[in-house]
Amino acid sequence: MKTYIFRVVVEPDEDRWIAYCPLLQSQGGATWGESEDEALRNIQEVVQMTVRSMIEHGEALPEGPSDEVSVFTEPNVAVTI
Repeated sequence: MKTYIFRVVVEPDEDRWIAYCPLLQSQGGATWGESEDEALRNIQEVVQMTVRSMIEHGEALPEGPSDEVSVFTEPNVAVTI
C-alpha cells in the first residue's frame, strides 16, 4: 500500500473559490466551492475519485515531481490546518 499526498491550489475567483490539483488536472482534477473550506473539501473528494478511476483503468499514478506529489510506503496521517 502507498500513501499519495498531492499538492492542490485553492484560490478565489470572483464570487467563489476554485480548487485544482495541477498534477491531475488533465484527468479532471478540478472543482469549486462557495467558500475556501468547501472548495478544499470538494478537491479532496475529486482527487480521491480521480485516483480510483485511474487505478480502475490501469493507469499509473504519478509519483513525481516531488513538489507536486509525495509518495510514502508506510502508513501516514495528513492534517491540514
